[in-house]
Amino acid sequence: AMMAAFLSSLPLWLCSLLIPFVLVTVSHLQVAQAGDKTLVLLENVNLKDTHSLFFRSLADRGFELTYKTADDPSLSLIKYGEFLYEHLIIFSPSVEDFGGSINVETITTFIDGGGNVLVAASSDIGEPLRELGSECGIEFDEEKTAVIDHHNYDISDPGQHTLIVAEPENLLKAPTIVGKPKENPILFKGVGMVADPDNPLVLDILTGSSTSYSFFPDKPITQVSSTMGCRPIEFLVLPLRNRVGWLVSPQCKLNSDFKISTLQSNPGMVFRYTQTGNYELAVALSRWVFKEEGVLRVGQVSHHPVGETTPPNAYTITDLVEYNIVIEKLSSVNLVPRFTQGVIAVEKAEIMVFVYLLYCVKGGKYHVQFKLPDVYGVFQFKVDYNRLGYTHLYSSTQVSVRPLQHTQYERFIPSAYPYYASAFSMTVGLFLFSIVFLHMKEKEKSD
Repeated sequence: AMMAAFLSSLPLWLCSLLIPFVLVTVSHLQVAQAGDKTLVLLENVNLKDTHSLFFRSLADRGFELTYKTADDPSLSLIKYGEFLYEHLIIFSPSVEDFGGSINVETITTFIDGGGNVLVAASSDIGEPLRELGSECGIEFDEEKTAVIDHHNYDISDPGQHTLIVAEPENLLKAPTIVGKPKENPILFKGVGMVADPDNPLVLDILTGSSTSYSFFPDKPITQVSSTMGCRPIEFLVLPLRNRVGWLVSPQCKLNSDFKISTLQSNPGMVFRYTQTGNYELAVALSRWVFKEEGVLRVGQVSHHPVGETTPPNAYTITDLVEYNIVIEKLSSVNLVPRFTQGVIAVEKAEIMVFVYLLYCVKGGKYHVQFKLPDVYGVFQFKVDYNRLGYTHLYSSTQVSVRPLQHTQYERFIPSAYPYYASAFSMTVGLFLFSIVFLHMKEKEKSD
């Protein structure tokens, strides 16, 4: 009403200029508010308070969180073929049946469509999450089991040795995923799991020590489970082919305020830690899963002969070519050309493959000079960059390479000098013999 009164007091020509501006501004605000919508499925409403630090970090980073219980009958991820949310957080490990229209098939469709999913499990894991894990090559241990370590447990453990102090050395060596190297150990309590070794997309984020195993904490060991005799995975992440983040944490309390701020130690440790590394790890993992870190994009790509500025219609064999590519890395909400990994490779491919190294010049711009081989045809300049923690980067530029034109061949070929010498020697010899035979006078025969 105030806006209408304000516009009515202005001249008509000024209103016609202001109204489109106001509409565009409102539309941009709506788009900004619609971004990063996140559905949080909770076991119960108390989790919102016990995990307040983690949820607050998401809200501070601009995520629009919608909290609902996992059995809410109004749950929906997809409506009229469109995703209602960009991200999904499941903090309901023991759920036996999702409410509304959400089920395992819906979640896998959401993942295949580009949605990011963060799942937390526990020793009371329900059948839906177990089925969801098996869809991605993850096998959880039996219900009521837990990871046990009799050598690396927290001093506050009640006696079952399931509250484990995991050393930072057991984390995946990928700062893009787990953040900067951590000094404080990770406090862990949850179910063990094993990953399909044939699945190249599964990354073991944190593994147990050599003394850890998974079994029922309150039962004697009478049989060998699938997670005994190996280091159980404490949580892992799946960077799928379309760079969808799929994080599985087998402990719902990883991000709880208690696990973040509790004083921890080990009976064998000389000193105590004043704080765990859980918060930093949880924030780093959520940033990677929700595509705030590790997102790369191909920027400007250019190629041309050395000494020129524009590419020709077709290169000539043995040309000296300069190739440049700008790689942009996501920073906050913008993609900027600041990816400086050092050296990447570009390949020139037809039937044969020629690999050259690209060196970073400045501000994410990579540069290389190379000589085309003595082979003509249709080639591609390819950059295929696939590194741990980053999105798959691919660029392909097709070029034609033709043979030398008749005016481009050398006038005199050094390797043919012997043939030139033989030809000239024959000419000189013919000239000399011609002189000899023309001027030689035979003696007259006497009668």
